[in-house]
Amino acid sequence: MKKIIQLFLISLIVLTSCQKDVLDKQPLDIITDKAVWSDQILIDAYLTQTYIDCHFMNNEEGVQDWFAQSEYWFGSLYINEVSDECKAQWIFDAYNFKLGNLRIEGGLLEWWEPSYAIIRKLNEFIERVPSAPVDDNFKRNRLAEARFLRAFNYFTLVKRYGGVPLITKAQGLDDPKDELVPARNKEQEIYDFIISEMDSIVDDLAVKQDPENIGRPSKYAVLSLKSRVALYAGSIAKYGTVQLNGVVGIDEGQSLSYFQKAYDATDQIIKSNQFSLYNKYPDKIQNFRNLFLDESDNKEAIFVIPHDGNPRESGGHGTTYDYFQAPYPNAWGLGNQDGPYLEMAEEFEHKDGTSGKLDRTQIEQGLWTTDQLWVNKDPRFFASIYTQNTGWKGKPLDFHRGIILPDGTIQTDASYNGLLANGTQRIDGTGFGVLKYLDESNDLSQFSGTSKTDYIVFRYGETLLNFAETAFELNKPNEALDKINMIRNRAGIAELTSINMNKIRHERKVELAFEGHRYWDVRRWRTAVKDLSINGSGLRFIQDYATGKYKLMIVENIDGTVSPPAFYPQNYYLPITIKRTGSNSNLVENPGY
Repeated sequence: MKKIIQLFLISLIVLTSCQKDVLDKQPLDIITDKAVWSDQILIDAYLTQTYIDCHFMNNEEGVQDWFAQSEYWFGSLYINEVSDECKAQWIFDAYNFKLGNLRIEGGLLEWWEPSYAIIRKLNEFIERVPSAPVDDNFKRNRLAEARFLRAFNYFTLVKRYGGVPLITKAQGLDDPKDELVPARNKEQEIYDFIISEMDSIVDDLAVKQDPENIGRPSKYAVLSLKSRVALYAGSIAKYGTVQLNGVVGIDEGQSLSYFQKAYDATDQIIKSNQFSLYNKYPDKIQNFRNLFLDESDNKEAIFVIPHDGNPRESGGHGTTYDYFQAPYPNAWGLGNQDGPYLEMAEEFEHKDGTSGKLDRTQIEQGLWTTDQLWVNKDPRFFASIYTQNTGWKGKPLDFHRGIILPDGTIQTDASYNGLLANGTQRIDGTGFGVLKYLDESNDLSQFSGTSKTDYIVFRYGETLLNFAETAFELNKPNEALDKINMIRNRAGIAELTSINMNKIRHERKVELAFEGHRYWDVRRWRTAVKDLSINGSGLRFIQDYATGKYKLMIVENIDGTVSPPAFYPQNYYLPITIKRTGSNSNLVENPGY
């Protein structure tokens, strides 16, 4: 994709330099419609812009406008905060909705107007390119890419709102009114459209993209999207409720058909032998952490969004992830925006497969080292979460809050014999931060927008988890167990001897932690009312001056007691909103708003 942008700039130079006569020149600030659809480089540039506009591919980042919106800065963090994975530590834009405030006015994870703007551009592209005087192979490939992007936008819409208007042609002002103000299609129709589009284009894309085309979908990105979409549809059919005559919900009798489609798509990826679980390092912690940082021959990555470490307001394609997520001192002296709950830390088992849940009464007695606290913990815990004494840039992170003095009293300010009463990290947070995707080599003295780590949209680990879930839904438990154990074996923890749906869901939660899956998973399983209406807890470390060990304190109800987290049944779909139904009377509002 970077190469395409460069070619676009080159094309502008060509357009302004190859004129034979000054009198023949076209205005330099205008590229005519005819010119765009007659020039292969400009066609490519047009499609590249739609890739750039699809911000949701960066962990549901949302609308990005450096000068007017905060989503460019914090958007990729919101999806973690509205789930049961993390607490928002200091920026509460999306977190407020977690506290029961999602109402008919909307405002959470919106992707309506931006998506339809992109869909309109893609519809025009899909209509215009077939007659363009360009190479046929180029045409076939780019049309498939455009249909992939259009389908992905519809998936982003349907998983938010349920049925939405399905528009597959570029609308004009003189089109019939019912086309300009369309009604919502049924939810099943949107899922079926996406799946049929993937079936139509799967053989029109490269088996695997070369390094020059990183950021473009391959055949297996298409199958990965199909797998995820069909899995969602199957879950909604099995666990959801049909309302508004099918505008939301899918008939339960369709669930097995969708699970079979997801199973078949993942099976095709697995049997292709094009991908494998990342396993370059014998150290399991280093291996899992580097999975998200290694951009050289990473055989687990199926489809990625490339980042170059340059701020977007300067024409680059960097992100703000490291700047706001890394430990102090970052982001105006803060950092550590997402604070994983203690409950999330406890989800990671021990290496022998025993539960990772702490005996909360026991750990609040006596003094502990962090090695004792986390002994034999799942290596993915140490690769995904930072906490007290986690190594960062050659030093241990320090979250301690207070010192136990020799006389047994606790000092909470200033210092004692050179030991600060409070550590350098967020002493008012959960005691944890998100380590996954953080790059210690990034220069965090720079302002935001300089993160250069590519974001993995689809990876083989998810493929195996999708396969396991659909296999179990299709009454193939042995196949499900095999794929879950492949994940656990790579992680470095004991394999399971039996399987059930709770174990599969647990494995998704820890393997895919902080990758934007959890919120959507509990919605499609229809368990969000229970899972997302829990007031989480944090962990405080009080350092003992004499021994260097820690007195541990559980901080209950860390989200607060006035407005604790609350997810209501109507929240399984976002509201269409008063604004949208007011401007289009054919749009029916979702139930409960």
